[in-house]
Amino acid sequence: MSEQTQRRGTSQTRRVVVVGAGMAGVQTAVALREQGFTGTVTLIGAEPHQPYDRPPLSKAVLLGKSEGSAFEVDFEALGIELVLGREALGVRTADHELDTEAGPVPYDVLVLATGAEPITLPGTEGVPGVHLLRTLDDAERLRPVLARQHDIVVVGAGWIGAEFATAAREAGCAVTVVEAADRPLAGALPAEVAAPMAAWYADSGTALRTHARVAHVEPGAVVLDDGSRLSAGAVVVGIGARPATAWLTGSGIELGAHREVLADDRLRTTAPDVYAVGDCASFPSGRYGERLLIHHWDNALQGPRTVAANILGETDAVYDPVPYFWSEQFGRFVQYAGHHAAADRLIWRGDPAGPSWSVCWLRETRLVALLAVGRPRDLAQGRRLIEAGRHMDPEALSDPGNPLKNATTS
Repeated sequence: MSEQTQRRGTSQTRRVVVVGAGMAGVQTAVALREQGFTGTVTLIGAEPHQPYDRPPLSKAVLLGKSEGSAFEVDFEALGIELVLGREALGVRTADHELDTEAGPVPYDVLVLATGAEPITLPGTEGVPGVHLLRTLDDAERLRPVLARQHDIVVVGAGWIGAEFATAAREAGCAVTVVEAADRPLAGALPAEVAAPMAAWYADSGTALRTHARVAHVEPGAVVLDDGSRLSAGAVVVGIGARPATAWLTGSGIELGAHREVLADDRLRTTAPDVYAVGDCASFPSGRYGERLLIHHWDNALQGPRTVAANILGETDAVYDPVPYFWSEQFGRFVQYAGHHAAADRLIWRGDPAGPSWSVCWLRETRLVALLAVGRPRDLAQGRRLIEAGRHMDPEALSDPGNPLKNATTS
């Protein structure tokens, strides 16, 4: 707690304002109450909808199996003031005021949890039939497209592109995925790991075109830079996301190379009494020796507990998690834990042509990351071993019949 905050009041009188009503923002507000904070908690969201979870948007909500994915949180019972449909415009840190379209909101402590926003495909603004998939409104606009079984072109073979293609095929749509790189998930996984995943597209009846760059999109078609035209009743763009921080310009809060908020290992920003959590912030990891920017659900779930603890100030909580995420695509359950670098040693467990296999990454002999396809036990054991910093026997690790916990050397 800064000296300024101490002067501004005790836990009973302080006002915490959380900007962003996604997973990170909601969980921060809830964690404050769970950890005993008795001051005012205000949660401000730009969307008019009741706060909701995002993963179901590309699955149950998109396919019409669920009308929504609202969090099961009783905000009123928790004494959390919920302000929806109000966009944040800026922060005046010297005045301890958040500027919104409805006027300024004073705070004693501010938590930035505005998440990430999808990157748009240049030249597609205003073109009919071009969609993103990030919000509940996006999913609701896409649901009738799938119901009408349009021919769909997906731009980008990353996690969200694969998940949407999976749902579209389940709905009976003809799907073509175009990817500028030479393989799916080129930005996330090395070639030898991602390459086998290309077969998943063909197995599901999805056409995958790599080395394919979009020249332009027009109503009813996507034109590639080689001149080929793909029929498209709808186009879904999934080429990544970036931190939603443009509104912080001029605030004095320091941003990083990816325009993310630079937080420290307590998730404090460079401004007094301002924290940042979730997709909009990076933090230094002592475990991995580098700054991490994680755009995944688990980070938005775990980080708020650290923020809440440090706001209360009763403990000195450091944030250094083992990153984790999962993806359901083409009938496979893919899980990843940890963080790997190009120089880390890669070890296979199982045949990537088969239905289940894993990949481990070792830094010297310490397990630092694991990707599991249809092997949840590997993931569960591997995550605990990464957290414990355990060293592994590479030969024992490469035997898929040998439990990971039995492949340790220390």
